[in-house]
Amino acid sequence: MPSPSLRLAVVGAGAAGLVAARELRREGHSPVVFERAASVGGTWLYDAAPATSDPLAAGAAHSSLYASLRTNLPREVMGFLDFPFASSAAEAGGGGDTRRFPGHDEVLRYLEEFARRFDLYGLVRFGTEVVRVRRDGGGGGGRWAVTSRKIGEKGRREEEEEVYDAIVVCNGHYTEPRVAHIPGVEAWPGKQMHSHNYRVPEPFHDQVVIIIGASASAVDISRDLAGVAKEVHVADRSAPACTCKRQPGYDNMWLHSMIDHAQEDGCVVFQDGSSIKADVIMHCTGYVNLHYPGTHFSASCAKLHFCYYLRFRLCLDSLTSI
Repeated sequence: MPSPSLRLAVVGAGAAGLVAARELRREGHSPVVFERAASVGGTWLYDAAPATSDPLAAGAAHSSLYASLRTNLPREVMGFLDFPFASSAAEAGGGGDTRRFPGHDEVLRYLEEFARRFDLYGLVRFGTEVVRVRRDGGGGGGRWAVTSRKIGEKGRREEEEEVYDAIVVCNGHYTEPRVAHIPGVEAWPGKQMHSHNYRVPEPFHDQVVIIIGASASAVDISRDLAGVAKEVHVADRSAPACTCKRQPGYDNMWLHSMIDHAQEDGCVVFQDGSSIKADVIMHCTGYVNLHYPGTHFSASCAKLHFCYYLRFRLCLDSLTSI
């Protein structure tokens, strides 16, 4: 006997949301995809000007992309099984990025083509955010009440509640910045920001920047900044306490041990006792939560190790997080 057709809410139209919607429809279900942005792509949808007054917070920034970002995986392993990334518009003569490790705009182009090929645009409610999710008491209590609202329409705050049989949460894992604890930073006069809100190096021209972290974003951004900044200092918690050395290939970049404390006079002191007067501290320190705003559940972890993974049955059988 065939399974009954279900009405399903998919939160997010990034890579996970798109493929989830396609597979659910293939199984005979009726998915509705909620997407805050005006296009598909999720984290691969570049936002040149993050709208946030707090450079350490997520604010309204939709993704964590910076302009120079390229994939850290070859395109051959990034595509869906029956729609390989290797056969993108670029390789078909579409004028895109043909590099094996392409830029973020090529990944977005691939996802847009995937959505067109499988006719997914008609399933997506663009400019719509999910503000609340709760168990629905009617009909045996096994369904979900989803409250959503349109965003970006001046003065409009109307909310709409609908009932779904199940929910697939695909809202991304890289939105809630994790910030390093620095003793004395409250009195330090410089600027702090998280890599989530970094886009281009030009605003840091002739400044002294400290980058906390040594993973992919720290490496990328430090190289970005070295071309315009006066000095770039990378603080790595895994480096020995006595570390203070110039980075090969750069005249203005140094690797240090972790920051010990910051001072009111503008100096930042490292664990080896050395110090510099800095203009900016850039936290390239990853993300804290799997964040589910507007719901009664949350999943937290100290550090995320993978760019893509699945978490099934996070709370109840009819709710899945991808």
